[in-house]
Amino acid sequence: MNYTQAQIDRANAVSLEDFLRTQGETLIKSGREYRWKEHDSLTVRGNKWFRHSQSKGGYPIDFVMEFYGKSFPEAVQLLTGESGEGQTEAATAPPTAFHLPLHNRTADRAIQYLTESRGLNKTLVEAFLLSGDIYEDAKRHNVVFVGRDRSGTPRYAHVRGTADPFRQDIVGSDKSYPFRYEGNGNQLFAFESPIDLLSFICLYPQDWQTRSYLALGGVSGKALDRFLSERKDTRKVFLCLDSDTAGSEACTRLAQSIPGEIAVIRLVPARKDWNDVLRQQGDIPSRKFIAETITLRELPTAQPVPML
Repeated sequence: MNYTQAQIDRANAVSLEDFLRTQGETLIKSGREYRWKEHDSLTVRGNKWFRHSQSKGGYPIDFVMEFYGKSFPEAVQLLTGESGEGQTEAATAPPTAFHLPLHNRTADRAIQYLTESRGLNKTLVEAFLLSGDIYEDAKRHNVVFVGRDRSGTPRYAHVRGTADPFRQDIVGSDKSYPFRYEGNGNQLFAFESPIDLLSFICLYPQDWQTRSYLALGGVSGKALDRFLSERKDTRKVFLCLDSDTAGSEACTRLAQSIPGEIAVIRLVPARKDWNDVLRQQGDIPSRKFIAETITLRELPTAQPVPML
């Protein structure tokens, strides 16, 4: 389905309050905003939304893609009820060339933010800085998390503010090439954000280089689909999304898209997300960082060979 810019503008003008009610969702009045009952860290007001736990927000199309797992044209159709009228170019956001932000000469601010504010292990942070998958941008001194394709070419970048609660994907980023670490083992751990990914490694550092880790950039399945299509040797996927309704629903949806020969396990963090677990680990009884382990799909068992 192809959409014109006018249709895209209409979709982004839709009241999120009205949209959520038509989806059967419950909204709770909170000042001049409404809080989504099933996702209490998220508020909507008119055609704008904001996820307070991640300091991230936007407009209706982004909202539907983020929380309902829709593609860009699917989101426009759901919001407007209209079929596409435009040319192929209008089916997606206006094409923009992808360019990484300019590197700063040092990474002092990035290291300080990741180690002091986020509690990450400095040796781990420096390892990713050395590989170039994390760096500090020159203009605003934000932390940049880089995603690459199989040839090592950067195709995605996520920016996190070091001085304010700012986060954003760089324009032109391809979410199917996320920030990740790829080991040679057959286990994959998937997270919502790069910081959650790194936090989990800090919590469970033993032999972490043998496993693969993927930051989905939210709850979209694009990165997971591409990884599994390229790494046919994967035998077990651990879905390590946030401990909230959106995270649980996304795990159920993502599990359905994972090939049937792969086991799927949901690891529920003992706090809202893995960085909260890392920073509050001293308050967690018996250091039980995983609140619950849920088997969504077991490995298929081999059929017995009949005896003659």
